[in-house]
Amino acid sequence: MLSIVIPTLNEEKTIKNTLESLKKLTDCNYEIIISDGKSKDKTVEIAKRCDAQTIVYNGTVRQTIGGGRNLGASIASGEFLVFLDADVTIPDINKFFKKTLSLFKENEKLVGLIVRQNVSPEVETFVDKFFFGIVNYVYLFWNNIVKFGGAGGEFQMIKTSVFRELGGFNEKLAAGEDNDLFQRLARKGETRIEMSLRILHTGRRAHKTGWSKLLFSWTINWFSVLIFNCSTSEIWKEVR
Repeated sequence: MLSIVIPTLNEEKTIKNTLESLKKLTDCNYEIIISDGKSKDKTVEIAKRCDAQTIVYNGTVRQTIGGGRNLGASIASGEFLVFLDADVTIPDINKFFKKTLSLFKENEKLVGLIVRQNVSPEVETFVDKFFFGIVNYVYLFWNNIVKFGGAGGEFQMIKTSVFRELGGFNEKLAAGEDNDLFQRLARKGETRIEMSLRILHTGRRAHKTGWSKLLFSWTINWFSVLIFNCSTSEIWKEVR
């Protein structure tokens, strides 16, 4: 079974579309878990209407996205954890998961999987195509070639047993927690990006922040987490 975990914070604009797209998955057993970080909008209400399990953070300090993913994973019962961002859709979803499950079945050493990420065609720009093309090949290099591990947060599929053995995401990291986890996964088994598969997202952070600032933020956080085990960003700013 798949446990699809979606961390949310004020995602009423996107979550319904994401959840309705997941309902097209009919060829395998799955559960959908919304892990909410105290949204002030209708996110949780929409999730419940769409029959998703919901768990809401009750701490006093703002939750990191890694903490949100871990909270959702704590109630998951599937053999595989699938972490999605709240603005992600998966084209040809039944073929998609048939392929991902076959990859894990064919390679027992595989513990973590990502796929190509692209911006949805209706909002994609030429700059999006260019930079996400580069990002996808960077992940190809880190995972499939040098076996070091690396990932974005938009989509990750991980063996639940290994995820729990590693203690999940580092909740102290405001950014770079996705790369950190895949680097640790790569020391337990194999991680890879499957370039024949893709997910689509809104590209909202790049569009609002600007590609130059976003790439700089990604880079300095990556180095900081790798060398000092802490992110330079104290809070990963909410973009809605």
